[in-house]
Amino acid sequence: MARKSRNPNFDQTLDTLRAHSFDVAPYPGVAAGVLVSKHGAGAVLVPGKAAPVEFWERPGAVFGGKVARLLDRGYQKFLKTEKYELPATFSQLQAIHLFSEELSQLVGTVSLYNEGLGTTSDLYEYDRLKGREAAEPASVQPWEPAGGH
Repeated sequence: MARKSRNPNFDQTLDTLRAHSFDVAPYPGVAAGVLVSKHGAGAVLVPGKAAPVEFWERPGAVFGGKVARLLDRGYQKFLKTEKYELPATFSQLQAIHLFSEELSQLVGTVSLYNEGLGTTSDLYEYDRLKGREAAEPASVQPWEPAGGH
């Protein structure tokens, strides 16, 4: 009797996702890219070199066949696409978190502690820190040599 492989390839992983009610569709513009979606959230997967599956686009909400990136502005999270930037609702964040957990279990990626606590963002832009690094030059530290010494 033939044994099942413990290390599934890309196509076997997609079959597993389909068996667990994930929608799997080709993703235009990415060679061998596949949009995997469920619960209104999705991610773009491609065949990996080190692992059978790698993320081309991390999990986010799906709008018009595109995956929106999660942007954290400190006071609120937003869903950002090429054209739009919308405030994220609780149900969207919950769907992204549930989707990410299910996907990582089925694909076999590493589950990190901070991701288990809640939805993590792709981008962080805090308004109080925006532009601050350009306004202040780096100060000389006492232990760094100054001048010609």
